[in-house]
Amino acid sequence: MTADTRPAYLTPPEVARLLRMRQATVVSWIRSGRLPAIDISEGRRPRYRISTQALDEYLAGRAVTPPTRPARRERLSVPRYV
Repeated sequence: MTADTRPAYLTPPEVARLLRMRQATVVSWIRSGRLPAIDISEGRRPRYRISTQALDEYLAGRAVTPPTRPARRERLSVPRYV
């Protein structure tokens, strides 16, 4: 899906399908406050909606950069016993 064809708000199952992950993971991100969402329910059971902009910002913050090569360690001089 491109940004132009996506709806303004997505449900947790839609986000999970888009990212190929479990819905429970998306809900845990929401409950922990890491992924901003709104609750549109009026009852006890939450009905979350995630804005596509918030999802894009969250994913951009989780971008992985390649690790730097560690500096080469000096060899320890081992005394030779003759």
